[in-house]
Amino acid sequence: MDHEENRPSLIQLARGNGAEVQAEPLDLGVRVRGLRKAQGWTLEEAARRAGLARSTLSKIENGQMSPTFDALRKLATGLEIGVPQLFTPPKSPQVTGRRDVTRAGEGQQQVTTTYEHELLAGALSKKAMLPYRARIRARSFDEFDGWVRHDGEEFLLVLTGTIRLFTEFYEPIEMRRGDSAYYDASMGHNVVSTSPEDATILWVTSLA
Repeated sequence: MDHEENRPSLIQLARGNGAEVQAEPLDLGVRVRGLRKAQGWTLEEAARRAGLARSTLSKIENGQMSPTFDALRKLATGLEIGVPQLFTPPKSPQVTGRRDVTRAGEGQQQVTTTYEHELLAGALSKKAMLPYRARIRARSFDEFDGWVRHDGEEFLLVLTGTIRLFTEFYEPIEMRRGDSAYYDASMGHNVVSTSPEDATILWVTSLA
């Protein structure tokens, strides 16, 4: 992506400002029970694997005792995880039902001397990824003010024409319609058109 003229980047536009969420305190007993059941183990089997008495594991799961560090270490070993994972809240899948459709040519436009970006799914805030279509106007690496770098990872797919993808730690590569690349976006990268007409690509950048 191009960062010329000190204008906000597409990533800055897409991230927006999110309110900080206060995490709920972790219930260790509930967490241990959940990890045990995820393995499909009975209380007896989990206690045997951890080298603990069944009654001890039962009390831990029911919040009737606070385990020592040695007991935590045994629990983690028995559950085949690291001790820090005992205190890491499980990720709960949340169905948001979000959807946004961008008709051809109706995306948010951002034009620079080297690229013409069309931001897709612009109505959605706090996205985990940023999709956009780009017309590549640049024909030479020299048209850029050095390498482009930003947080996250990036995927590109050539839609029309041919391009040359420059990446900081690799030799430039020629790409044509249907070719794709996935790379670390903190590594310097630039794209130029090598076809007579401006090439177009689909770019998807992670925002997390």
